[in-house]
Amino acid sequence: MVQLRSSLSMTRARARGGDSDDADDRGWNQLHVAARKGNLKEVRRLLNEGMDVNAPAWGPKSPGATPLHLAAQGGHVKIMDELLERGANIDARTKGACGWTPLHIAAKERNKRVVRFLVENGAFLPPDLNDHRFNPPLHYCSGLEWAYEMKRMQDESDSGGEASFSSSN
Repeated sequence: MVQLRSSLSMTRARARGGDSDDADDRGWNQLHVAARKGNLKEVRRLLNEGMDVNAPAWGPKSPGATPLHLAAQGGHVKIMDELLERGANIDARTKGACGWTPLHIAAKERNKRVVRFLVENGAFLPPDLNDHRFNPPLHYCSGLEWAYEMKRMQDESDSGGEASFSSSN
């Protein structure tokens, strides 16, 4: 019976993206920790060893946070780039009422560089902030105004507005 419980516990832990011994009290595995710290060498090593790039944290303080969420929170663009190259879901949502994406996290941290990186790499940003799939509203996460500005500039550039940026005037 004890062995069965241990086996079940390890199976659940692997489903979360690691062994039961490598998750901390936040439910973060080694990849979560390396991504949050900005340790690119360790992130690459862990991914090469087969850790799940989209493993959700399972602890009470960050349920559903993926390594990409944590890299966005820490402002680690190189880590985010590596995670996306390895198949990270740019629009992964945390668990709970808000369901924050890495873009929400970056906006909350008011990190323009990370917001720009996510928008440029295709993070979901609805045309209308009232879209029911996109929480939280702007007043909860005022950094999203940068995301909308960057998206507007990107759309203008894509539709031929590049001439307005030239210095030929």
